[in-house]
Amino acid sequence: MHLTHESGALSGRDSKFIETDTKVVRWIAQAAVNVELFTIPLYMTSLYSISGMHPITGAGNAFYKGRVWPGAKTSAFPAEADRGKPGWANKEAFNIVFSIFIQEMLHLQMAANLATAIGATPDFTDPALQDGDNGWICYGPALTAIPTIVDLTDTSTYANVKVNVGPLDADRIALFLAIEQPQEDAEADIVRNREQYFPKVPFSDSPDYDPATANIWFGSIGYMYQCYRDYLTTTYDDGTRLWDHVFDANGRQNDLFNNFSFPGHPMREFMGFETTIALTDKEIALGQALNMMNAITDQGEGATLKARQKLAAEQGLLMAVKPEYCPSDDALKSDYPSYSDTGEQVPSSDAAARFDNDGDDHFERFERVRDLMKQGGVLTWDRAGKTGNWTAADLTTPDYDPADNPYGLPTPEQVATALNNLAHQDARQANYETLSQAVVGSIKGVTTVLNDYWAGTGSFPFPSMAGSGDRMSTAWAVFGATPDLSKGIPSPDTNVVNHACQGLSLDGNAGGNSCAQTDIFHTCRGSNLCKGMGGCGFVQQSTGGGSCGAASGCGAAATPKVAAAVKPQGGNCSAVRMRTQGGICGTPTPSPTPSVTYTAPSDNICKGFGGCAVPISAMQLYPKAGTMDVYLLAGQSSGGAPSPTPQGCGAKAESAAGKNLCGTPTPTSSPSNCGAPPTNKKIGTLNFAEGDKVEDVAFKAFAMVLQAKSQPVPAQQAPDDLRLAFPPST
Repeated sequence: MHLTHESGALSGRDSKFIETDTKVVRWIAQAAVNVELFTIPLYMTSLYSISGMHPITGAGNAFYKGRVWPGAKTSAFPAEADRGKPGWANKEAFNIVFSIFIQEMLHLQMAANLATAIGATPDFTDPALQDGDNGWICYGPALTAIPTIVDLTDTSTYANVKVNVGPLDADRIALFLAIEQPQEDAEADIVRNREQYFPKVPFSDSPDYDPATANIWFGSIGYMYQCYRDYLTTTYDDGTRLWDHVFDANGRQNDLFNNFSFPGHPMREFMGFETTIALTDKEIALGQALNMMNAITDQGEGATLKARQKLAAEQGLLMAVKPEYCPSDDALKSDYPSYSDTGEQVPSSDAAARFDNDGDDHFERFERVRDLMKQGGVLTWDRAGKTGNWTAADLTTPDYDPADNPYGLPTPEQVATALNNLAHQDARQANYETLSQAVVGSIKGVTTVLNDYWAGTGSFPFPSMAGSGDRMSTAWAVFGATPDLSKGIPSPDTNVVNHACQGLSLDGNAGGNSCAQTDIFHTCRGSNLCKGMGGCGFVQQSTGGGSCGAASGCGAAATPKVAAAVKPQGGNCSAVRMRTQGGICGTPTPSPTPSVTYTAPSDNICKGFGGCAVPISAMQLYPKAGTMDVYLLAGQSSGGAPSPTPQGCGAKAESAAGKNLCGTPTPTSSPSNCGAPPTNKKIGTLNFAEGDKVEDVAFKAFAMVLQAKSQPVPAQQAPDDLRLAFPPST
């Protein structure tokens, strides 16, 4: 096995190399973020290729009783008792891959926290993975490289494997095993160009050395983290360590796993280690940073750094994940409760999927999936034969009563027709591209916030995570084909009033029965992407919350950097982490007093307000009653230029500096203006009831704005096939 350094190379190093070593270790930090991020859309695409149906559920919520939508989800079932029953292999495979997928999100979080702890800014939009339109360029039918790790053409076992998204099949399992391969196996498997792999620490003594242009290949993920560790613990001739020079006591630490948020996330998931770094004590912080690296490699390839021993080499068994790196069963059940389609609590399916599988490393888990597939029991959408053949019976359960539809939801027949229409030969290619962009846009809606999230200027868009999985599942089910993740989302036209709701175009440029423009497809909370786009998502409380105290979160519509990665909950929005943002999947939690009012997503005064999925599902209902403030929004300029998205004022964007998008002077804004910008004019309130359609409420608000502007109100349009096909996020 290759050692990452020569004897003595990590001690007594000339202190003149501190600056060079700092540059290298921060480059490794970003390489680690990229590698963890790279796995997420890749695993996600195969995860949601597994055929199955799922309900939309929530605590005390029976809106969608008897209704199901395309897309598998986690299952809480006694594996041995169900073994061999129809659908068992699909459930088992989904649970296993889901458990890995969620753990990759944990690894991404820890890689980002490690980066900030050493003064690096994690970039979730690195051009090594994506182009400028959020298209994923790291996957493709001719690509063979796992970024900074290995070109598979240099291996013996995986020389013919392509690095591409696709269904859960033999090719994908081979790719996943190559990614998660233990270090000693990876070293033995590289049979060509071996000299370019496994660099020695330190990589160079040249003060001009730039690791970004040095064509570094680590050979395995484990070797990358070992190099990371070695650099941090290198000592110099002045007695200091590199850690002493790069440590940043102000580095932003974020936590989605061990955070405490009652009642939404009442228990830390991992009792045995920290998923953030305590930056108040430099020595404690170093220990936690190194332990994070151990957790990542132990969960992934099955061995901690400097302890890569096979449990039983003669039997080919890998060491099980150490108990301290496994989640608590009680915590998972408490943090992720599941509900029936009538709102009753049932055994937690996410907890079962994760706890039952997290004791094995990723390599072993993918081997188990491979064995399931060899038995022929795992059915994916490309082989399910449902394209163009959906019926109402596919979309209902035995307890469905067609007469029980008090909310006026589209019928199963309408949804089945929409699913079939999207796949109709005449429009198949155009619809395939549109749905692919809806998938990319939904991922973008989560990941465009990550840069801000680690900069401390945004909140994590929990409600968006479920929407990403649902859109991926729908695309798979409609076409039986892999969504094209390379099809990016172009920047919106700043000369029109972009709208997020079907037919709700204030300037008439995209009215009629059109859906929202492709270039604003997204899921959002915290990105301000819904600002000024029609308000078709869930309302939010009109005061407090969000990132209202951050200057960058106020006023102007966001112009986020391109970003990457996701963590859907398989359509099960009952997941508590969704509800931590208030209510169910982003809807507001009612105030103890009846006087609370809400603001539409288009108002979205500060990051964290608003919340919508574009295109919005025709099934979306409000789970709680409330009162919405309706504003005639005025745009605000940023840096002397108009904001890129008109703020609902109905006018074209103006290019003159110092004017807002309605043509009147823009007052100077500051964080203190967050709650009520002086350029917005409240024109009234709108009451909505539990079970009201979100699109109906949006149209009423839209009509109020038009009436306030003395403009005619058009007829409300019926939802198109795309909006009928998508499930609600409630």
